[in-house]
Amino acid sequence: MKSAGKIYPAIALAVLTGLNFFNYVDRSVLSAVQPLIQKEFHRSDADMGWLTSVFFFCYMLTSPVIGVLADRYPRKWLVAAGAMVWSGATLLTAVTHDYQSLLVRHTIVGIGEGSFVVIAPSLVSDLFPEHQRGRMLAILNSALPAGSAAGYVLGGYLGPLHGWRSPFYVAALPGFLLALMIMLIPEPQRGHADRLFATPERATLLGLTRNPAYWTASLGQAMYIFAIGGLAVWMPTFLSRVRSIPLSDANRVFGEITLFDGVVATLAGGWLADWLLRRNKAAYYHVSAWSMLLAIPFMAVAIFRAGALMYPAMLLAVFFLLANTGPLNAAVVNSVAAPIRSTALALNLFIIHILGDVPSPPLMGFISDHSSLSIAFVPAMVACLFSGVILFYGTRFAPSVPITEEAIAAKADFSGTKSI
Repeated sequence: MKSAGKIYPAIALAVLTGLNFFNYVDRSVLSAVQPLIQKEFHRSDADMGWLTSVFFFCYMLTSPVIGVLADRYPRKWLVAAGAMVWSGATLLTAVTHDYQSLLVRHTIVGIGEGSFVVIAPSLVSDLFPEHQRGRMLAILNSALPAGSAAGYVLGGYLGPLHGWRSPFYVAALPGFLLALMIMLIPEPQRGHADRLFATPERATLLGLTRNPAYWTASLGQAMYIFAIGGLAVWMPTFLSRVRSIPLSDANRVFGEITLFDGVVATLAGGWLADWLLRRNKAAYYHVSAWSMLLAIPFMAVAIFRAGALMYPAMLLAVFFLLANTGPLNAAVVNSVAAPIRSTALALNLFIIHILGDVPSPPLMGFISDHSSLSIAFVPAMVACLFSGVILFYGTRFAPSVPITEEAIAAKADFSGTKSI
């Protein structure tokens, strides 16, 4: 029984990570074939940026509804239904022959994917205690860059050979299979792994309004999403248009960089933050803040310097951006308790996208249309600076997580109540 108890969280995490992987494959395929779509539909950079914005607009409007439902009903069914919706909508690409239809298709995908992103961190939080969540959420979120890289490679290879619609067919099928697997996973008990107390500030919606640990983590994450969202949409086009690299090669190179950094940096950031948490209660905030600030100079070199330094600088910029993924998500999750966690994550999702990758792609497209694509990356660098400053401010509000069994027992004895 004890070994089965250890295997179940690992299997659940593996299935959720697999679903997250194909979630991001589907998203990045669009960026990979973006120049081909522009050529067929004769659309501007700003129009292409709006495709991503509409996706995230519907994605974030759906999330509050999903969050409320997830705090009240079994979450695995909501995840499975969402996966079916987005996979089905991806297949609608077969009948997409104008810009307006592509816009509708992308809207439906956003509705489906919104369910997974709200619920998955909540499920992981009920499988692992607070001091392990930097690592476990890093594993879950390593699928983000890995899936994005696979989408760039898939789109970059199939798009020029078989047309821009072909990679979407391949990306859709695994979602249906993983949705069926999600249905077979037992629903974890809410709050089972929590060690922090469910104070009013952490466990009620009214208390959430005066929870600075949650708000600083969410606002810092919004600026991160602004930067990474713009980078993901426009980097293949930048390499192709500005650096004169063939589109297939541009997608392959950026995909390989994203894949390497996505696995190495995401996991390294999560493990480092969990290790530092034993010495510093604000480790999740510190690791995330330093990662954002260290990314800025390398991003500047990658954008404004051609030649031999471009690829190493790009590799390091993406490395530091992705190193904060696990700890920053853990900071958000640990700032709230189980009774409102899905709702709080839904609100977080709304915040990070309305301030992040909803405005960044069209803003960068607008700047590109009126200036240059290189200058369009400057707002992403400014967002990294804002993120680092906000997260450094948030270090003073980080909760003190009990890590050892002795610390957990001492907290329970002191309070006279059982932690959630």
